[in-house]
Amino acid sequence: MLNPRPLFSVAIVLCLLATAGSTPGWAQRNNNPPQQAGDHSEGAAWGPRLPKPVTDRDYYDNGRPDPLKVELGRLLFFDKLLSGNRNTSCATCHHSLTDTGDGLSLPVGEGGRGLGMSRDTGSGEDAIHARVPRNAPPVFNLGAREFYRMFYDGRLEVDPSQPSGFRNPAGDDFPVGLDNVLAAQAMFPVTSHEEMAGQGDENEISQAAAAGDLPLLWERLAIRLRANETYVDLFIQAFPDINIAGDITYVHAANAIGAFEASAWRADRSPFDRFLRGDRQAMSVKARRGMNLFYGRAGCAECHSGPFQTDQDFHAVCMPQIGPGKGDGVNGHEDFGREQATGDEADRFKFRTPTLRNVALTGPWGHVGAFNDLRDMVMHQLDTVASMQRYDRYQAVLPYREDLAEIDFEVLNDPDLVADIVEANELDPRRLSQKEIEQLMDFIYALTDPNSMDIRSDTPMAVPSGLPMAD
Repeated sequence: MLNPRPLFSVAIVLCLLATAGSTPGWAQRNNNPPQQAGDHSEGAAWGPRLPKPVTDRDYYDNGRPDPLKVELGRLLFFDKLLSGNRNTSCATCHHSLTDTGDGLSLPVGEGGRGLGMSRDTGSGEDAIHARVPRNAPPVFNLGAREFYRMFYDGRLEVDPSQPSGFRNPAGDDFPVGLDNVLAAQAMFPVTSHEEMAGQGDENEISQAAAAGDLPLLWERLAIRLRANETYVDLFIQAFPDINIAGDITYVHAANAIGAFEASAWRADRSPFDRFLRGDRQAMSVKARRGMNLFYGRAGCAECHSGPFQTDQDFHAVCMPQIGPGKGDGVNGHEDFGREQATGDEADRFKFRTPTLRNVALTGPWGHVGAFNDLRDMVMHQLDTVASMQRYDRYQAVLPYREDLAEIDFEVLNDPDLVADIVEANELDPRRLSQKEIEQLMDFIYALTDPNSMDIRSDTPMAVPSGLPMAD
């Protein structure tokens, strides 16, 4: 069901275009990062609540990953060769035409057709078996070192005590040699039946996934890459430890994909960034007042702290549960969030605090994309229980199919399950006037990097496999 109301992001684009200027291509845009701020005292007048300006040092490779690795990663990111049935890519759910997401509440992965909000659920035997149970998170700034956990439940995180260097769902089967946690994240979408692998025994990748043999799955993907002469040449150029096709592993591919994401989708030139670097005119008076509310009485910074407006922690904030769920609860349609990773019931319904950089561009919002209006998402945070009680189901952007729709709102239709989510809520209501809410929204819009408003040039015209770019 599509929300009949227009998206706020349209208004955001219009109001920011005046400051965006011309948008260079992805390589030019990211090979010239902003100068490092040597003086962090610019925010002193606003008190110690403000974070320090973001600098190159906050990113892997000091914000300058190897361009050969980045270009290889760009091609891999958009190439459907990495999916079991050669019909989806990383970009299917994280496209540069849809602000590194897909514009849907819940992704339509393997078996769907189309891109973004026009994507359908497929047809016949190729139709999807289920929606992907969580919203496709945006990728902006995930190349920053402080993002040491990935996924809404944090099930992948840096852990030097583990053989691979990461605590992860694959356990001891997880390989060594991954550059960072962003690269490690790229190891997993290809293993998911709903996202990229395919179902049952319909291809050699889905067969390995069904058997739970992830090393075999990653090896079979590497075999595909070794058989492509263009990719072999690109891998040899990008990695000093690759001399022949047989040296290529899927770990190399994941490292390249991570390098591309980190380089292309760095976003730290927003009006707020410029303000922190000393430009007092970068934000409007209303946005500055909204900033004071954000870091003060509105309480936003209690969770949305740090340079990227996230404490990297997990919180239960009474978010509506829609979609098929993650297999939790009596009927399997609930999603217990962080508890799935820790096994601790105290973590039930807690999800990772999202970064707010470019948040105006990345709807729908929430771990299941329950809110298709950014203002409504903010209003939810100000009074979570009341928002849950009046939740407008038309905000859910879900391509319709009758059998899927029957379970989309199963949790919300059960008063006892809703009561469980409400009971876990951590947030007390905050009262703001309408004028203050407008000021707060102005500050949230000021977290948008103008260079991120047109990232079409991140999309290659073709990929080495020769597979079609369009769905």
